[in-house]
Amino acid sequence: MAKDHTTMKKTQTNPKVSLLRKQRAPLNTTTDLDAKAVRDVSGAMNAILADVFALHLKTKNFHWHMSGPHFRDYHLLLDEQAGQLFAMTDPIAERIRKIGGTTLRSIGHIARLQRIDDNDAEYVEPEDMLAELREDNRMLAARLREAHGVCDDRHDIATASLIEEWVDEAEQRTWFLFEASRHGDSTGH
Repeated sequence: MAKDHTTMKKTQTNPKVSLLRKQRAPLNTTTDLDAKAVRDVSGAMNAILADVFALHLKTKNFHWHMSGPHFRDYHLLLDEQAGQLFAMTDPIAERIRKIGGTTLRSIGHIARLQRIDDNDAEYVEPEDMLAELREDNRMLAARLREAHGVCDDRHDIATASLIEEWVDEAEQRTWFLFEASRHGDSTGH
């Protein structure tokens, strides 16, 4: 009995052992989806989550660095769109966890999975900002549709349902960015 007590005491006082034990503990969430469905849906949605984080930051970058005669309108539009993107992140990550998957853990993890290109340019023309974000949102909508297909194939109707709303939001952002970048004639049309 003394040996067990000594071993227990060492384990309790050694934070490395305790940390290792916690790191090895599985994050088992019960679901009726099979392991392949969890893996496939989690993989698709983690890529979407990385894209959403990348697009959110790019949108904020352009919001912060906007200039020109339409500054106020574009600045507010991009802030609104960035907020909409950020609002997607927690539901995506929590959905992945609800079905038993694990989700993004770091900026590095995002960088490895993101398919949205960063833009670190010192200066970008306002019209180029809108065009780049328009294309990124269009691509996000297409990738959301692909993820919806994965969810349909794996019978994950809850994730598919969430995706449907996000496709609509991405299409609205694309539309607004398109309309904001159009040039009117002398009548304003």
